[in-house]
Amino acid sequence: QVQLVESGGGLVQAGGSLRLSCAASGRTFSSYAMGWFRQAPGKEREFITAIGRSSGNTYYANSVKGRFTISRDNAKNTVYLQMNNLKPEDTAVYYCAAGIPTLGPYDYWGKGTLVTVSP
Repeated sequence: QVQLVESGGGLVQAGGSLRLSCAASGRTFSSYAMGWFRQAPGKEREFITAIGRSSGNTYYANSVKGRFTISRDNAKNTVYLQMNNLKPEDTAVYYCAAGIPTLGPYDYWGKGTLVTVSP
């Protein structure tokens, strides 16, 4: 069992940056690929990015490529999402997830953290 807790969300102006963190419980964090998703109001949840178990492989949605960076620190059981040049359309609840295949399906999900980008 893996429990995930996101943090770092908040209100930021367009063009600004935020770094989200996702802390995982358990001693098997390094066994899981990690992903970030988001869900904007009235929209379906969408995939943003994923990282393999050893950080060797990363994947990004076109909408965030070049602006967002995923990383992980297996010693700290934490995955990060650095978000730069934020846009109002990035406003959403951001979720982290853990699974065995890098691109899912994911077995464990956090409860999310809200990111609001003002114009």
